[in-house]
Amino acid sequence: MFHRFACAAFYFAMTVTGVVTTAVAAGEPAPYALKAGKPYAGQSIKVMAVSTPQFTALQKRTQEFTDLTGIEVKWSFVPFKALQEKVTSVGVAANGNFDVVNYLDQWGASYAYWLMPLNDYIARDKLDLNDYPPAFLEALTINGKLNGLPLRSNVQMMLYRKDIFAKLGLKPPKTWQDLIDAGPKIRAAFPDVAPLGCYYGADGNRQNLFAWADFVRGAGGRILDDRGYPAWTSPKAMEATREYVGLMTKNNLCGAGATSNVEQDSRVAFQQGRSAVLPIWQWAYSAATNPKDSTLTKDQVGFAPMPAYKAGDPPSTVINVMPVSISAYSKHKDASWEFLKWVTNSDLDKRNAIERNVNGFAVVNSVVNRWSSMGDPQVNAANDHILLAAKAALEGNAAPMPEVVYWPEVADLASVAINQAASGGDVDALMNTAAQRANHVVQRALR
Repeated sequence: MFHRFACAAFYFAMTVTGVVTTAVAAGEPAPYALKAGKPYAGQSIKVMAVSTPQFTALQKRTQEFTDLTGIEVKWSFVPFKALQEKVTSVGVAANGNFDVVNYLDQWGASYAYWLMPLNDYIARDKLDLNDYPPAFLEALTINGKLNGLPLRSNVQMMLYRKDIFAKLGLKPPKTWQDLIDAGPKIRAAFPDVAPLGCYYGADGNRQNLFAWADFVRGAGGRILDDRGYPAWTSPKAMEATREYVGLMTKNNLCGAGATSNVEQDSRVAFQQGRSAVLPIWQWAYSAATNPKDSTLTKDQVGFAPMPAYKAGDPPSTVINVMPVSISAYSKHKDASWEFLKWVTNSDLDKRNAIERNVNGFAVVNSVVNRWSSMGDPQVNAANDHILLAAKAALEGNAAPMPEVVYWPEVADLASVAINQAASGGDVDALMNTAAQRANHVVQRALR
């Protein structure tokens, strides 16, 4: 079934407060809804996760979990570019070598057959999921089954050069037309700075679809219809796609290499001062203002919601979630569930975004997963209040990319078509051909 959003009835209240860093005294209740009495002590679980400072900081804290439960944890970090292949191999091997996996939500539907639904665990332990933004849970729910808990959740936002905009008397663009109008002024005053950091590259991670989705949804179009078939050839969606590609081919907003650039390329270019605006996830603000990663300072970098498609419209914002999920082939499912409860707890969510040194590891992390963390004064003080901006974006028109089993294959077709269009190809012909091919993919998948 294409519809998969039935998250609700099993959400209950969890009342756990305070930071716990040592073992619980005998007879005391365990925090974070962990099982009392360490029933899984001596077990060891293996976790595969994307390589990121946020997760390295969590790894450095894992002794806290072991002290509470007696469960050992072994982390294995994988670069994002190789993550899909590595996680897919866990399901194909079906041998339980990894107990917990971390992946991009858009791959989740294709993994659902070997991921363990958490509904029964959540009901049994009375976990309250209302602290999670609905869009984050929507991204992890397939056919009414919640297959993971959010651990690395991102909201698409806009970083911009405050100093450049101030010098030119410009305000952060509220619409894409505002940015188009600002483009010639930026190029005239700063010839070496592209008005927009574009990434139309098609490298198999489909990153060129995120801003495209903002255009399509903002215009009132859809990516897939109610049956799950491509809807991007509708008049509204096609007009939006032409305008998205036109940022480069018509409006000359993009910098060098835009047709081959992926997200990381454009992020590095922004950090090196080669673009004035960058649509990207909120986590990138930390990198853009970190002297170890960037030539820019906090005085030079601002953030704002994504531009709206047209004046008066709310911004359309893509979110993504990288959850922690339990392999159905794990031999330590209950121990793995204890780990999920601990690693996603609200105290740790806040601490990991506030503390800048974790057992000797220097870290700057602005990724949180819960409403309470996004509104927390300490979290925002540590991160220049960007989480309040992310919270506001989530309260608007925010949604994940399609969460269907065949999305990676369909998305590859759309991604390549957009890349070819940005390289000078005919937008309408390319997107129509991609839709025709995608129809066959859907038909095959739904048989």
